[in-house]
Amino acid sequence: MNTSYVAAVVAWLSLVVYVEAIDRVVMRRDGVEQELVGRIVVRTQDGGVLLETRDGALWGVTADEQASISSDDEAYAPYRADELAAVMLAELPSGFETLQTKHYLICYNTSRAYAQWCGGLYERLYSAFNNYWTHRGFTLHEPAGPLVAVVFGDRASYSRYAQRDLGDSVNSIIGYYSLKTNRMTMYDLTGQAGTIAQRGNAAQITQALSRPEAFSMVATIVHEATHQIVFNVGMHQRYADIPKWLSEGLAVYFESPDLDAAKGWRTIGKVNAPRLAAFRASLPRRSADALTALLRDDQRLSTADGYAEAWALNYYLINAKGKQFQAYMQTLGGKSPLVKDTAETRLAEFRMAFGDDLETLDKDFLRYMSRVK
Repeated sequence: MNTSYVAAVVAWLSLVVYVEAIDRVVMRRDGVEQELVGRIVVRTQDGGVLLETRDGALWGVTADEQASISSDDEAYAPYRADELAAVMLAELPSGFETLQTKHYLICYNTSRAYAQWCGGLYERLYSAFNNYWTHRGFTLHEPAGPLVAVVFGDRASYSRYAQRDLGDSVNSIIGYYSLKTNRMTMYDLTGQAGTIAQRGNAAQITQALSRPEAFSMVATIVHEATHQIVFNVGMHQRYADIPKWLSEGLAVYFESPDLDAAKGWRTIGKVNAPRLAAFRASLPRRSADALTALLRDDQRLSTADGYAEAWALNYYLINAKGKQFQAYMQTLGGKSPLVKDTAETRLAEFRMAFGDDLETLDKDFLRYMSRVK
């Protein structure tokens, strides 16, 4: 074989840029026909598809709902920020404007000062998150397109909009990240401080939201924004079967911004005092198989005790088992969307990273957390 020819071919192939073609799915749902344009992420065995549209939303379309599927020669690409802004403004109620930062597109109908405050908080979180994990050996990538945050000027208009996603629970949720749309939605947390024009500048907003009574609200927004980052920088795939204790505990780990600090966070992953108190309060009623129950399915995350333990377990594993935690996260990061794991698979993957002896690990976990202050 001509080795110089082979070398030339290999060199040529290294310069080839492979691109995804645009997929078009015409969907019939509830008597309405709609064309979805994007890229097919998953094809299921029964003929269904999971398609990501150019605005970042995921659409599951069953075989029965498909009127047609085709592909173009044109290369797939997410919307640019200006294109996405136009799409969002056409979808949202009248009166919205947009603000673009390095990684975010903020869509808002509150004051521009509050939109800028949100953009600054999100960018500081993004930078802190990226620095924290890359320094621990994780390989992350930039989001494919702008991360969208929708900020309503008051709770009433937010509730009307979010009802479609949250149903009756909308009244108890101040902000959320949607796996389907890939967007953060919230409302102006200073909304009770008079009209939009009276809500103050960035310094006044920071002062208002630095009060102890506002801590849980800001923590919730940071929690949901952390979810958005995780699913857009290569840590996890949306609609992959990521254990809820890991996903929620990781978001809680970043919940505590320091709004008085120039960069927003003095210490990433500092002790979350309310969660630690809740975890310790739950110990007298903690069952012998609590760790196994947390790992094998998501049932315990339906309780406050489960959330507190999810944070505590993440805190312990990140700080005491860093290398093993990285290996475990890499395993989860390789999961594909729409594949449901069994309880046995979840336990096996955890044991592969942290060892077979869960009883000893549990004792070490409880001993470690007893010393945390």
